[in-house]
Amino acid sequence: MIEIREIDAAHKADINIPNEPFPLFGRMVPSYVDEKWGHTEALFDEKDVSEMCFPDENYDYEAMKQDHVFLGAYDGEQCVGLAIFRDAVFYYMYLYDLKVARAYRDQGVGHMLIEKAKEIAGTRGYNGIYTQGQDNNLAACRFYLKAGFHIGGLDTNVYKGTSQEGKSDILFYMDF
Repeated sequence: MIEIREIDAAHKADINIPNEPFPLFGRMVPSYVDEKWGHTEALFDEKDVSEMCFPDENYDYEAMKQDHVFLGAYDGEQCVGLAIFRDAVFYYMYLYDLKVARAYRDQGVGHMLIEKAKEIAGTRGYNGIYTQGQDNNLAACRFYLKAGFHIGGLDTNVYKGTSQEGKSDILFYMDF
């Protein structure tokens, strides 16, 4: 049984669980019409489906603990999911990182992390949570919408001049 709990100093190594590959099978295409966000999906041809894996982070618990909340999803004592939230200057707490071990995906672990984060953000006076997802990570974009987020913006410049050029970040917001 999965348990969600805040990661404390005794378990600080758990904030550096490894990233694992995820499939790239389509792109979310946001639209903004009549002051409303919508979207369509463009699925890739089978020959263009691939996997991607973000580089592993080297998070520093001591340096981050003042303005971050670390949530772990635990199967016994093994951390199988992680959500890191950062305090923000406005009324939405920022979801900085969310990952679930490949063997535990599609089992509700990500949703459990988001539900616990809603409780924490509410007690800190936030009106919601926001994050971003790469438009070509359709699985993540679908997850955010299913978890109760809505599209609130699009950043088409963030990857210019990088190896990720051609991608955009979709901003997702969840209101309480």
